[in-house]
Amino acid sequence: MNNTTKGIIALLISSLGFSLMALLVKYSGDLPTVQKAFFRNFVAMLVALTLALYYREKLFGRRENQGLLMLRSTFGVLGVLLNFFAIDRMVLSDADILNKLSPFFTIILCAIFLKEYIRKYQMAAIIIAFIGAIFIIKPSMSSETLYAVVGVLGALLAAGAYTVLRVLGSREKFYTVVFYFSFFSSVVLLPFFIWQFEPMTASQFWMLVFSGLCAAFGQFGLTIAYSFAPAREISIFFYSTILYTAIFSIVFFNEVPDMLSVFGYIIIFAASFYMFMKNRPPKHSTM
Repeated sequence: MNNTTKGIIALLISSLGFSLMALLVKYSGDLPTVQKAFFRNFVAMLVALTLALYYREKLFGRRENQGLLMLRSTFGVLGVLLNFFAIDRMVLSDADILNKLSPFFTIILCAIFLKEYIRKYQMAAIIIAFIGAIFIIKPSMSSETLYAVVGVLGALLAAGAYTVLRVLGSREKFYTVVFYFSFFSSVVLLPFFIWQFEPMTASQFWMLVFSGLCAAFGQFGLTIAYSFAPAREISIFFYSTILYTAIFSIVFFNEVPDMLSVFGYIIIFAASFYMFMKNRPPKHSTM
């Protein structure tokens, strides 16, 4: 088994982890969004803490990187909150695909703040993806449209976090960044968690615990995948979450996406696939 195949398998498993996280968050019922987000980040913090201590990495990073780490964490926690808000109120697969707009937003933000050049094919893919999002959002004056816009804003904030991560680059170890984000999020959310806390059943408690484990599982799986192969060669397989969440929507919630949403999924996936193919390195023929 070559490294590319290993990377694809790891990415498929990572996608399942994130999809299970979304399923458990939605299935845990009518609990405050902050309460769900706190559990997700607190459990992930414990996992990251264990790994950081095992590998003897710094927990809070270098002094010169504190501003970037805090900015990444701020964007990250806001993105998680908006994503969970959308998951609770939308068809699960709709919320998931809108969150997958983040790579397209990342390209735009990197161009604005990091002066990275947007290639013509990237701009074409961005436009196509946003057209697909319109079919899912279905603009109107209804509350469903508002929820969808919140989901898109969550993707934008996630893209902000990824843009800052691009600046951080190799300045900090991955475990340090994950722990810092999870610790920051837990501290920020704790007062709101206490204020809005609602009693949970045992099943709700364990669902939220496992949602945090699945999130950590997905995040570390993502890192392992990209250690085997470059993102440009395997990133398209991360969109397998669309299939997972569509199945979960139908099986667990009896939520069947309408045809406009399905059409939007296809358009966004096509835009991602197009960008993936353009990013692939050319194959050199051997004689």
